[in-house]
Amino acid sequence: MSARNEIFAPSPETDVALRHAFGRFGTGVTVITTASEIGPLGFTANSFSSVSLKPPLVLWSLADASRRHDAFARAQNFSIHVLADTQAEMALHFAGRGDGFDAYAHQIDPNGVPLLQGCLARFDCTLFDVHKAGDHSIIVGRVTQVATSTGGAGLAFDQGLYGRFQAF
Repeated sequence: MSARNEIFAPSPETDVALRHAFGRFGTGVTVITTASEIGPLGFTANSFSSVSLKPPLVLWSLADASRRHDAFARAQNFSIHVLADTQAEMALHFAGRGDGFDAYAHQIDPNGVPLLQGCLARFDCTLFDVHKAGDHSIIVGRVTQVATSTGGAGLAFDQGLYGRFQAF
């Protein structure tokens, strides 16, 4: 079977094709957590990236249409959890809903932010800035504390599927 190449300009008619093209870039998977007016909230994101070491900054993006957008865009404190390849069910859970922390081992930090257990890394952040970008907001956090775990592979997301990176 030969590969088929397609060239197109982004437009309303090519939104699905553009989304599929973006999905060709495999990423890691995170769950971002925060405290909100309605209680602890979680959100699955693969848009996480490091930005700077000095000061230590990270970013992630969230669709304006998300029902959790305003709570996260206003959150002064949040934690970004890098998921292990054994945590796909957790990623699916927080992709669909923001509550339900009782199903997962966690503790609440002094700011009310849920800290999920068993993740490969966690970045505790204070809000540094929020930037409007198209139909999303880019949320930049200043890392105040890092927790890491030894061993384990990261959960990957590629072409709409969860999986695991395989070295060769």
